[in-house]
Amino acid sequence: MKPRKKRDVLYPPNVQYFKPHGIPMHSLNTVFVTVDEYEAIRLADYEKLKHEEAAEKMNISRPTFTRLLESAHNKISDAIINGKALRIEGGDFNFLGNSYQCRVCGYFWNIEKFTSPDIECPNCGSSEIVNIGERMILQSRQCRRARYGHGWKKNL
Repeated sequence: MKPRKKRDVLYPPNVQYFKPHGIPMHSLNTVFVTVDEYEAIRLADYEKLKHEEAAEKMNISRPTFTRLLESAHNKISDAIINGKALRIEGGDFNFLGNSYQCRVCGYFWNIEKFTSPDIECPNCGSSEIVNIGERMILQSRQCRRARYGHGWKKNL
């Protein structure tokens, strides 16, 4: 079998977990959407890009993009219709940029290239920052179903 090509993802998702209201966590089944499936949804459904353009942004073929998008749609509809939790995790991807969140004021922001962890919140100036991309990669590598990413694309 041919090895999977890593897909380019602009930024990690700011939220990785969704659950139905009113159902306790211990009663829920979870549907896993990979980070590259999330990116396909973001580009096609949120950014409204054509499949060809979105595939180019992810550095994959148009048929591969269409399969990713269909898989994501199937998983999301399963979660919504059957009252399951939805977790965004793993896949074969490279982050082109990174997302951060301030622990003090909760502000989210994106940076187009990976930067030093010595950054401050642009909103309040705090240095208590959560590196969302790094956290996602570390969590994914610990996952038992081998849903893991491969970090940031270094040749930017």
